[in-house]
Amino acid sequence: MKNLIAKSVLIAMAATAGTAQAATIYEGNGLTYKLKGDWQIQLRQKAGQDKELDVEFDDLELKNSIVYDLNNGLKAFGQLDYSFDGAGNDSSKESGKLEEAYVGLDFGNVAVAVGRQNLAGDEFGVEAALETHTAQDRFEQVKDNGDDVIRVDADLNGVTLIASALLSAESSANGKGEAFDIFAATKLAGVELAAAYQTYSANTPGADDQNTWGVSAGYSFGKVALAADYSTTDTGSVDKDVTNLVAVFKLSPTTKTAVGVVKSDEGSSDTTEWYANVQYSFPSQKNVSLFAEIADTDEANADVGYLAGMRIKF
Repeated sequence: MKNLIAKSVLIAMAATAGTAQAATIYEGNGLTYKLKGDWQIQLRQKAGQDKELDVEFDDLELKNSIVYDLNNGLKAFGQLDYSFDGAGNDSSKESGKLEEAYVGLDFGNVAVAVGRQNLAGDEFGVEAALETHTAQDRFEQVKDNGDDVIRVDADLNGVTLIASALLSAESSANGKGEAFDIFAATKLAGVELAAAYQTYSANTPGADDQNTWGVSAGYSFGKVALAADYSTTDTGSVDKDVTNLVAVFKLSPTTKTAVGVVKSDEGSSDTTEWYANVQYSFPSQKNVSLFAEIADTDEANADVGYLAGMRIKF
């Protein structure tokens, strides 16, 4: 379901790891069952005061995908994803966490899904850090996924539209919160343009409703891609903004590097973070990669953070 059209300039130009090819477990009688894995382990010392080096299990995920061909251009699909990140970082957590669980119908250029999944606003953003110390964007800070989500993805002649609704349900892990998101992306004169809007209510006494919107643009100059985004949330009492600037360089068919700046403003306080990273994919197996990153913020007494690790996908 994830459709990162807004980031297609950066991905198409600079993704040296390639697209992970899911392992097809079964295919026949109109049924396709695929399994994907994404395992990333890294040594990391976070930016900040008196931080220590740690082994982080950033991604330990298994993704199950089922598609049934119902004929006449209609397909039924289901997704069941588990993350074992918590089990890796804490030995007391022996089981995985349910990341996504949804079913839906694909009509060709329109797909409808219901269940635990990302909201439309999750598609927004151009940030290219391996790890961020501050906010990626305002949608990520407010609400970007939920248990009780109805989502519609549509591809309309070069324009991608995604809409989602988070229902207020008594039995949900979301509590009584509810949201509506819409995301749109297109390409105009070689420039990738995207916009998103969300209205969110926690439905709790004294909590302000939050309205968030954002815009982004990206352009590829051959082996260099530049992108920027801006998102802001009006809580009724204070505006909160996040701005991203990023440049990605394709150094070779196996190596890319990215540098970026993230600026977060929340009322009277603001934080600026910079980062630089490099990723190398083995030419014989591009889903196996090594990576490293340094980052820092302008917060008081903050030390430079760094990480290095390995990622395996299928």
